[in-house]
Amino acid sequence: MIRALFGVRRGRVRRSVTHIILIPLAFFWVFPFLWMLGTSLKPNSMVYSGLGLIPRDPQWSNYVKAWSGAGIGRYFINSVVVAAGAVVIVVFTTSTMGYVLGRVRFPGKRVLIGLIAALAILPQGYTIIPIFDLVTKLGLSHNLLGLILPESGTAHIIQLLLYTGYFSQLPSSLDESAQLDGAGFFRIFLGIYFPLAAPVTATVIILQFIASWNDFLLPLVFTLAQPKLQTLAVGVYSFQGSNFTDYSLISVASAISLVPVIVVFLFLQRYFIEGMAGAVKQ
Repeated sequence: MIRALFGVRRGRVRRSVTHIILIPLAFFWVFPFLWMLGTSLKPNSMVYSGLGLIPRDPQWSNYVKAWSGAGIGRYFINSVVVAAGAVVIVVFTTSTMGYVLGRVRFPGKRVLIGLIAALAILPQGYTIIPIFDLVTKLGLSHNLLGLILPESGTAHIIQLLLYTGYFSQLPSSLDESAQLDGAGFFRIFLGIYFPLAAPVTATVIILQFIASWNDFLLPLVFTLAQPKLQTLAVGVYSFQGSNFTDYSLISVASAISLVPVIVVFLFLQRYFIEGMAGAVKQ
């Protein structure tokens, strides 16, 4: 009895010490984010007046000014359309390719996977000129589709390997049972394997959404002549000039840009756990 009480007490002390250490570290970790939120509510002349997190006179009009006056609303919608479109295309392409690489046996499959993985070391800047030339010749440089296709057209090695590894570990009895019921190749994929890959799909959506949302080089190059098509990452860059920089609006835009990423991550985190549990039950 005494040993049990001593063990419980020691566990409480250990947790208390852990909290005492981690809470200050967590505060220092999130301090830049909190400072950015506080800066977004300050006038530009008071941005560097101190490190206080809560301004004395919050300027909520900064958000209205940034959203409508500075065009953040248009940049935000463009970013949502581009990121969502890229996610749909990437999920379709990587899942179908991963299904073939994970379930179908054919000569040279390992060599093909190795070549695809080697594309990860190819810098994005080396391919941007031929991609831009292709999009221009297709007549898509004047709409967001001309930006969605390049965003979703890269190799996406991690997403592909995630699907490939997951599909390769599923039992072959799933194929045999479906084939006995008369299901074809694509019906087996859409009806059985793709629903089972919900954890991988959630991970791919998160990775691709963040990558497309934060991408700067492709949107910058493809929207130089089309300012109305600029995404939020490029739009924020326009607030910085050679003679004047509006740090308040930059902070507002940065705060707004974090909202979709946080929402998507929190939403899919729950589905990731549910999908993993469902896959284990199967």
